[in-house]
Amino acid sequence: MTANARRLAYFERWVDPVAEEMLRARPEIDLIRLAYADSGGDNAATMARAHGYQIAPRTELREPWFADASLLRRCPQLLAISSTGAGFDMVDVAACTAAGVIVCNQSGSNKEAVAEHALGLMLALAKNIGATDRALRRTAGLERFAYTGRELAGRTVGIVGIGQIGTRTAALCRGLFGMTVLAHDPYLSDAEVATRGAAKVPLDELLARADFVSVHCPRNEETFGMFGAAEFARMKPTAYFVNTARGGIHDESALAAALAGRRIAGAGLDVFLVEPPAPDHPLLAFENVIATPHIAGITEEALRNMAAAAAEQWITLFAGRVPPRLVNPAAWPLYSQRFEALLGIRPDPLPGGP
Repeated sequence: MTANARRLAYFERWVDPVAEEMLRARPEIDLIRLAYADSGGDNAATMARAHGYQIAPRTELREPWFADASLLRRCPQLLAISSTGAGFDMVDVAACTAAGVIVCNQSGSNKEAVAEHALGLMLALAKNIGATDRALRRTAGLERFAYTGRELAGRTVGIVGIGQIGTRTAALCRGLFGMTVLAHDPYLSDAEVATRGAAKVPLDELLARADFVSVHCPRNEETFGMFGAAEFARMKPTAYFVNTARGGIHDESALAAALAGRRIAGAGLDVFLVEPPAPDHPLLAFENVIATPHIAGITEEALRNMAAAAAEQWITLFAGRVPPRLVNPAAWPLYSQRFEALLGIRPDPLPGGP
């Protein structure tokens, strides 16, 4: 191990071993595996000395290892936190910025997997695949015309959040089925949304026009609970709601009420507020709900892509360069000072500031 080794800690395992292979080949990086079952004191002592923290996905993450202000106080040498995939809702970004800790994600590394899953949920709903599969297993002499489906061709899809996953979803819907693609994204201009293959519209208009509403925005203070009773009431009674982003973006009780009242046609859900949901979760009782246990981004290809992207990003930032998927650039000035004090070199300046 070299002088001024960069200590990178993680719990249990990476989503694909390629990351460990890449990082263990770097003599300047001290890769440290921790286990949740180990002594809290031992883990705390190791984390207190760590320069980097590869944080587990929310579903697998355990207390007290969420990246909140408390953890930052306990880890005075921490310089950077990296998420497994695109989501980083287990990280208090504001607290990290104030502490001079940068946050990175792996946005785009699983876009194909999630976009395909969203499309799969749309197809399963429109074709009644889940309901007919269950009915066929328990009903003799099934009346097949009772399960007449619908085609996606020529329908309208409304995409909420048209980042990398939303853009790929738009391309699939448009290219495979000739769907009209609407998008709501307050952080992009009409022209930027157009280059991503959609027409920008207000959320109310999207809800009123879409045959499928597909959610692809991050979960944060702005989006938590953004789909409630009022939003489901604005959807067409023949429309479907699909969420492969994060639980909590939709109000589960409001969605259950909308389904019970037949105010929408069905829902495809890969995410829940508490994961995995209990088998008796109210939403799992509906025949017109297709549910999966937060696996949209879990394919062999995506797991390898995410792990490799994270490893490459750690190698980049520990070399003093700007990581490609930096979430909080406002932290860079203080981070640079802390990086130099702890590791002896000054990181590159951030292109364009601050």
